[in-house]
Parts: sequence; structure tokens; C-alpha cells
Amino acid sequence: MRSRRLAVDGAFEFTPRVFPDERGLFVSPFQEAAFIEATGSPLFPVAQTNHSRSRRGVVRGVHFTATPPGTAKYVYCARGEALDIVVDIRVGSPTYGRWDAVLLDQRHFRSVYLPVGVGHAFVALRDDTVVSYMLSHAYVPEHELAISALDPALGLPVPADTEPIQSDRDRVAPTLAEAEAQGLLPDYATCSGIEHTTAAASTGGRREP
Repeated sequence: MRSRRLAVDGAFEFTPRVFPDERGLFVSPFQEAAFIEATGSPLFPVAQTNHSRSRRGVVRGVHFTATPPGTAKYVYCARGEALDIVVDIRVGSPTYGRWDAVLLDQRHFRSVYLPVGVGHAFVALRDDTVVSYMLSHAYVPEHELAISALDPALGLPVPADTEPIQSDRDRVAPTLAEAEAQGLLPDYATCSGIEHTTAAASTGGRREP
């Protein structure tokens, strides 16, 4: 499995080997050894897995979890094609305000790791696009927040050739600047502390090399 550091601090892209044959194919989108080698930490304890299906033009996000508790994510596309977007909304981060995008599809099966506090969005590029997630915390509605994926100051790569299909919540979400002014955004130091604590717990107090 190949890994690539993204433009957002702590976020990574992973690309596994795909093994096709006359029956179909086999692929392993998450591999612990490759994850540890790239990030320096074990995968977070998985509290919940999510599965979404979207038609072409659906824009989900930018979503994030109030921190604490904060949530890390590991995301891949099981069917269809999606442009997955990570946005650094952690106040105090060296890459605050930056974003990066990865094409997720059923040919390469790339995955994206989003550390605690990083915003997540994706655009479905085909009908019946299925995106699957592993999450470090269970879904709690009052902890789940959003900023606008169409914020012109962010300039996210939402395709201009289609009308975005959004939920009511995402349609009225504040811009990044508005969310910062309202004190809604995660703090970088707090996010890092949560990640270090989680990593230590995952290894019984031992830090990975």
C-alpha cells in the first residue's frame, strides 16, 4: 500500500494494491502496518462505521465534530466516484484554511485519513456513489457541525458543471470566517492532545516508533 501526505497537516491518502481476476477483484482499503508507517500511530479505536449512497451532484459537508470529543475518520469509496475533500479548520494549525482533494473510486480504492478536528466533504461524481467511513467516536447529533462547502473564501473544487445537491443543514451552514467568529471551530492543540491520548490508549501506553 502506498501512502501520501496531504496538504492538510496530519491527513493522508492511501492507495492499496488491487488484485483483479476472472471472478472480479480483491482489495484491502485499510492496512494497519501501512497506516502506522505513514502516521506514526495506530488506527484509532473504531466506534462506528458509516455508509452513504449519493446521486451525482450531491455535496456532503463540510462536516466536523465539536472538539472535544472530536472524531477522526478513515474514508473510502466502495462504489462509484467521489471527490473527497479535507479542510483544515483547526484554529492554530500550521495549515489552517488549506484544503486538499483526492479522487476516490472503485478502480483504485484510495482512502483518506482525516485526523481529529479536520473538516470533511465530498462531491459525488456518479450516481449510486457509495462512501464508507470508520469513525473514532459514535455519532452524537448535538456534536456534529458544518461549514459551507460553497464558501467562496475556501474555494473548494466543487464542479461548476452541475447544480450542487445539499441537505438543508449544509445549505445554510456558516462560512469558515463566520464559524471562527462564533467560536465553533476546533483548537489545533486540543485536537493534537486528543490524538496523542488516543494513540497511547491504543498501544497500552506505549508510543509507536
